[in-house]
Amino acid sequence: MRRLNVLTWHTHGSYLYYLSQAPHEFHVLSKPGRPPGYGGRCGPFPWGDNVHDLPVEAARDRQVDCILFQDDHQWEQDQYEFLSPAQRALPRIYLEHDPPRAHPTDTLHPVDDPNVLLVHVTRFNELMWDNGRTPTRVIEHGVRIPDGVRYSGELERGLVITNHLDRRGRRMGPDLFLHVRAQLPLELVGMAAEALGGLGEIEHGMLPEFAARYRFLFSPIRYSSLGLAVIESMMAGLPIVALATAEMATVIENGVSGYIDTNVATLVEHMRELLRDPLLARELGQGARKRALERFSIERFSADWDAALRQVTGQEGA
Repeated sequence: MRRLNVLTWHTHGSYLYYLSQAPHEFHVLSKPGRPPGYGGRCGPFPWGDNVHDLPVEAARDRQVDCILFQDDHQWEQDQYEFLSPAQRALPRIYLEHDPPRAHPTDTLHPVDDPNVLLVHVTRFNELMWDNGRTPTRVIEHGVRIPDGVRYSGELERGLVITNHLDRRGRRMGPDLFLHVRAQLPLELVGMAAEALGGLGEIEHGMLPEFAARYRFLFSPIRYSSLGLAVIESMMAGLPIVALATAEMATVIENGVSGYIDTNVATLVEHMRELLRDPLLARELGQGARKRALERFSIERFSADWDAALRQVTGQEGA
């Protein structure tokens, strides 16, 4: 089957890396200095030969089959600044990474176009957005971790993995992180983690092995998409402790793959139990890994994206 040429943006590096496992060519817009959103082929990822750097000034001359938008600025401004009228008439997909922010149920998605496919990364997000006239499809995350990475859990501490936790507001739970850390040993990694006394950023390819030494992963996030770091940690065999909100409520099963609840005090007691009982933590981590392998395999994810791209371009079976 013919490989498709897809023009897109470097919105989330780890997601772009997993997306590039699909059997197509990805042309990623870049600007000098590689500012956020225009990184092209950059970052600590083992990019394949199918990921191509595309300077914005050369974009309108590139022959592509499909445009894949990933945020509002790209949809509202970039397509008119960098793309030709012929490119804007190509099949288009808008990949929505997040649930609505302005209002959880009454926010109309900015696309609202029956000629665009709106892809959501979770069923929760699709449910909460007012998708208007736009047809939707859900492609759940798929991840891979380095071969041989397995849970050890020898560190009697929990781990939180979130970028810029100090400046992203209550929905990401910095107050909950500090509240829990005051009661039990908990460490933070991610971009600018030092601002909250954390350890800093760990390179993406090294993060699963790094995380596998901790007793459990704690997600303090109140309202967001399902994080890739949570799924990668599950793949490595960490038990997950999290708020029973958004898509997380469908991923973690109490007493099987970790613990979820909306009562933080209850979660703290579960974390203390995991710190006291490494055998329980390992058992729950095995449940988390089993769940991740069943639901979030890179093979399923790549097949889903292949099907979506071929559908919008009319290349099914071609």
